[in-house]
Amino acid sequence: MKRAILISGGIDSLALCYWQRPDLALTINYGQFPAVAEIGASAKVCQELQIPHDVVTVDCRHLGSGDLAGTESLGLSPSQEWWPYRNQLLVTLGAMKGIQLGVVELLLGSVKSDSFHADGTANFYAHMNALLNLQEGAMKVSVPAISMTSVELVKASKIPAELLSWAHSCHVSNVACGGCRGCFKHQTVMAELGYGFY
Repeated sequence: MKRAILISGGIDSLALCYWQRPDLALTINYGQFPAVAEIGASAKVCQELQIPHDVVTVDCRHLGSGDLAGTESLGLSPSQEWWPYRNQLLVTLGAMKGIQLGVVELLLGSVKSDSFHADGTANFYAHMNALLNLQEGAMKVSVPAISMTSVELVKASKIPAELLSWAHSCHVSNVACGGCRGCFKHQTVMAELGYGFY
């Protein structure tokens, strides 16, 4: 009866991991440009918490679009970093690995601002939860911070600033570019927390 977290290495998933202390963590390398940095940040927090950390690698870059895939966004894209059906893909891959490890609940670090994308809403995750429950294993999908801002999540988690500073939010590189939507969010959250520039 294990709980696992899908940990991307960004502020939200690192804070959720520190707050919830799941039994294990999974990072998905699906072909996104900043995968190496995301894996490194995730591994650091898991090491600190002594949580087993598995990396699932399935290269789907040729199916992606936008900043994370290094291509132009599709015409129906709500933003430059949009990757079609990405969260559905990540939940599915995480559940596929998790079921092998005895996972019964999969935690995701989505927060209030993620509702900018249809696959970042509470409604989307409720449907993913229902879908997984229709299948063998009946794995639960949970988003404990879906009604919180990133700042609220960090404060609730009590993650130390020096550990949070490992977070990697850049969409285009393994070294923060400082100019993409992910970097802007990172800078804004850190400033609002009073941590200065990371």
